[in-house]
Amino acid sequence: MSTTPAAQELDPRSVLAKVMAVLHAFAVDDRSVSLAELARRTQLPKGTLHRVCSDLVTARLLDRASDGYRLGGHLFELGMRASVERGLVDVATPFMEDLYELTHETVHLGVREAAEVMYVAKIGGHRQAPSPSRVGGRLPLHCTAIGKILLAHAPAGLVDEYLSRPLERRTPRTVIAPGLLRQQLTQVRETGLAFEYEESAVGIVCVAAPVLDVEHGVAAALSVTGPVTRFDPRRHANAVRAAAAGVQTTLARQAALRED
Repeated sequence: MSTTPAAQELDPRSVLAKVMAVLHAFAVDDRSVSLAELARRTQLPKGTLHRVCSDLVTARLLDRASDGYRLGGHLFELGMRASVERGLVDVATPFMEDLYELTHETVHLGVREAAEVMYVAKIGGHRQAPSPSRVGGRLPLHCTAIGKILLAHAPAGLVDEYLSRPLERRTPRTVIAPGLLRQQLTQVRETGLAFEYEESAVGIVCVAAPVLDVEHGVAAALSVTGPVTRFDPRRHANAVRAAAAGVQTTLARQAALRED
């Protein structure tokens, strides 16, 4: 059975572990996946897999397609009920829209999920630069501006563990030297800004700023991404910082009202 972050600590013999294996077997670009391919990805016996898929269809977590299965719409409904991300996106969206109107470039909101960036919102127009990011998708922390913000403010133990392992080189400009990356993280903490120059994908550059929570940890990070041919991230650094501060202030105000 395939191991996924959500299923690694589950008993692999449990029904829940099998359900998680099936759901996580779907890749971001999959429209539908055949039963045979799901069996290959999950390593579940076909009889067991068929029963699990049938139950997931009944629960509306999977839909039957002409050539296999696809993720069901009920998963989207459940995802929208995730309280932390939903509240964060609701607050951040007006500030993201303002950033888009100012820059006409792609605006992202991301949070740290274990050792990766998870993108929870994205706004881009007709001319947005090709980017590996997508809502619900993940990227390594070390090669994106949002990721550097989140890693710079992560617990020291997680940073040490992250820098102790081999880092993925996604482009020729990806920083994979632990010492150099640690220097960048120190600068991120000092300036409150992080930059990416063609490190996650060739041709794009980015600037990000942190959204602090009420205890001055980092709840999320906000960024603007554009093509290297027309976008100067340093020119828009103050606007990104101001937008992130606006999200932070609004979240703090809402938290204070809940406590009253």
